[in-house]
Amino acid sequence: MSGHTENEIVVAAPLDLVWDMTNDLENWPQLFSEYASVEVIERQGDTTTFRLTMHPDENGTVWSWVSERTPNRAARTVEARRVETGPFEHMNIHWEYSEVAGGTRMLWRQDFAMKPDAPVDDEWMTDNINRNSKVQMALIKDKIEQRDRESRGAAVPSN
Repeated sequence: MSGHTENEIVVAAPLDLVWDMTNDLENWPQLFSEYASVEVIERQGDTTTFRLTMHPDENGTVWSWVSERTPNRAARTVEARRVETGPFEHMNIHWEYSEVAGGTRMLWRQDFAMKPDAPVDDEWMTDNINRNSKVQMALIKDKIEQRDRESRGAAVPSN
């Protein structure tokens, strides 16, 4: 068996701003509430290998792993995968951006499978990712829309 999630949100901001803010890896701890730190390990062409470290969970456990991601600005997509898979057999992530009425549609798709000895199964992880993606997307939407409002306000000359 395997898990699959697909979550989307419309951000009332220009695609370039949404793209820039969500693909600024070093700023992820300020964008996502779950990440404590990001360490860039290597950049090779458009691909970045990096370590993500989460804030401690309710049991005090700090989760950390290495991922690899390749943004393609022209196609408005990002492909990513966990290099250190931890409890996952595999974890592949696809982000997609598109201009829509009212702003920018951001789609996150994750395909994964849990290892047989993982503490949770595919169904549990699917529910967990779906719940958390909605929370993170809403936070990101708010932060990007706030930045967009601030930049528009700064661009308007006062009389």
